[in-house]
Amino acid sequence: MALPWVRLDTQFASNPKILELISAKKHRAAFAWVASLGYCGTHGTDGFIPDLALMYVHATKADARDLVEVGLWLQCNGGYEVNGWLDFQASDDEAKARSDKARKAAEARWKKKAI
Repeated sequence: MALPWVRLDTQFASNPKILELISAKKHRAAFAWVASLGYCGTHGTDGFIPDLALMYVHATKADARDLVEVGLWLQCNGGYEVNGWLDFQASDDEAKARSDKARKAAEARWKKKAI
């Protein structure tokens, strides 16, 4: 289930991993990390970015290697994982449960108003 938004720590620009990329003039990789958060949220992947999706997060294979090297992504079978995704974002199952709960509550309010 798509998340309408993802959490981005307001301190992300001073994160040592981001600073390492920026100091090495790897701005593209830093932006790809931010874009990857949106990709994962939109597609409900729980932090997984398939190899074939690199272009959708504006990343090259070199950017992916840089992100793995600093620890923002983890390399895995078939692609990459955003390191710590489930520590900061709702899982796809949690998002679905929250949506179902909100829908049921809205239906109950509508039925109550109809009476």
